[in-house]
Amino acid sequence: MSHASTPPSADSAPDTASTSSCRVAVDTGFVFARRDTGDLLLDLYRSASAERPVPVVLWVHGGGWYAGDRTQAPDLVRRVRASGYAFASIDYRLSDQASFPAQLHDVRAAIRFLRTHAERLGLDLWAIGVWGGSAGGHLAALAGLTGHIAALVDEEDTGGDPSVQAVVASYAPVDLAVVVAEAQSGRPDTDAASSPEGRLLGGDPAELVDAARYACPLTWVHVDAPPFQLSHGTVDDLVSYRQSELLHEALAAAGASSELYLLDGYKHGFLNEAGGLDGQPAAVMDDGRLELEGAARAVRRRTAEPDAGAVRTTFGFATVDEFLRRHLIRPAVTTTGRRGRR
Repeated sequence: MSHASTPPSADSAPDTASTSSCRVAVDTGFVFARRDTGDLLLDLYRSASAERPVPVVLWVHGGGWYAGDRTQAPDLVRRVRASGYAFASIDYRLSDQASFPAQLHDVRAAIRFLRTHAERLGLDLWAIGVWGGSAGGHLAALAGLTGHIAALVDEEDTGGDPSVQAVVASYAPVDLAVVVAEAQSGRPDTDAASSPEGRLLGGDPAELVDAARYACPLTWVHVDAPPFQLSHGTVDDLVSYRQSELLHEALAAAGASSELYLLDGYKHGFLNEAGGLDGQPAAVMDDGRLELEGAARAVRRRTAEPDAGAVRTTFGFATVDEFLRRHLIRPAVTTTGRRGRR
């Protein structure tokens, strides 16, 4: 294992997992940022046999911003083998350690770290995606939408480029005040300040208007946003699928690229490995279901085909792989030395 703030040398020996088709190197414990609450760590999964720089996808875990760590992820070894990309999974400060926007700052610091060390790690510095579920999907969306901003207010790390080239967000809360209000409508005794959203912001989102607006991805939508893929279960009782619809509609209205998948009869947490639970009771979770079933029946909407409306299709991990391939694989260099446009 590596436990340094800089990547290991090329001849260091990482932990590995292997199959006959692809050996996956797993480097654990990179320190990508230092905080008063402790070092923030990143694990990197990549093909041990890649012959050229590869795209990298940053995974951001869920857990209501108050639970979980970088080990709470889909099977990233399997994702490397399926796609050929590298995947990185990170820790970020939880809400009992720091209030928002600390968590967004941490995700952006991880993106800067990957880009800064891309050459030594065998990564394509201009092919970085970010992917998250639930609270991690919320942070992934914010990171994608703010990537063109060199420095946010009070951001600790401002060196390097925090932009990404693709965003995948699943069952993500978008308007935190609305999420809390909907929870209260079903459970009137819910204390807004003690909700996951309230703990993130430091109080009732309905009262902390400026903080809630800052934490809302809708605030940051713009025409030059990176392409988005959104997915959400239609029977999600923790975060309504309407939240993903809101973000998709805002991206469409701005002229940005988005595709939305609504999974028939799926609940929360379907990207998780079985038993993950995302800090929630099993009754409201679908941990392990997507991996087990392979694909879910779904409705798809795309800004690229507005006249098509809702199209019946399926959604699975292969759908995520295909989206990332479209937006992270860059054209080969031509004989003139220039890359063609996508």
